[in-house]
Amino acid sequence: MLNVRSAVDDLTARARIRDAAVARFGRDGFGVGLRVIAADAGVSPALVIHHFGSKDGLRTACDEHVLARILEEKKSAIGAAAPSEVIAKLATLEQYATVFAYVVRCLLEGGSVAAHFIDGLVEDAETYLADAVASGSVLPSRDPAGRARVLIAMSVGSLVMAQADAAAGRGPAPTEQPAAAMEELYRRIMLGSLELYTQGLFADRSYLDAYLAYQETTHE
Repeated sequence: MLNVRSAVDDLTARARIRDAAVARFGRDGFGVGLRVIAADAGVSPALVIHHFGSKDGLRTACDEHVLARILEEKKSAIGAAAPSEVIAKLATLEQYATVFAYVVRCLLEGGSVAAHFIDGLVEDAETYLADAVASGSVLPSRDPAGRARVLIAMSVGSLVMAQADAAAGRGPAPTEQPAAAMEELYRRIMLGSLELYTQGLFADRSYLDAYLAYQETTHE
């Protein structure tokens, strides 16, 4: 009698493989073979190919999943959830550990794939910032795309710094101890970030007004 795999079984196996790949790629890098990932997921290498076609296909699925997870959490943090609920999530960082490690690994790998991943982060940031502006929780911007890129650049820099600090013996490595690294990172930058985003940095508008005036002269 044929062993017919149900659609639910297929979806469950696909998600299990993808989650195993996110965890393994984040921990050991993208040179890991499909056999290792299959073993982590408790499936055969053939089933990995069945669901994703190739290692590149699996990597693409991982990227899409991680970006979607980040977008979902950011939308909630900036617009939908109460601030107290967002801060309370700091006590449950463990559930985001593999996603955190995966993002750091993407940045460390560099190259065109990393650039594409960062483009996805920026594009998603524009989306959740626009939603937050519409809800009234974030101020509008003269340059929404530019602001999104700045925020992602700051986030990316923080992650790279965390890995560099670990290499210098000043904390846990995001790729090796992602939950502990997240806790340390937030301990170091959360208050400063919230102050910067809430209160601003400059005491007056001098730099902004000077740049706006410069723009007018260069576009005449």
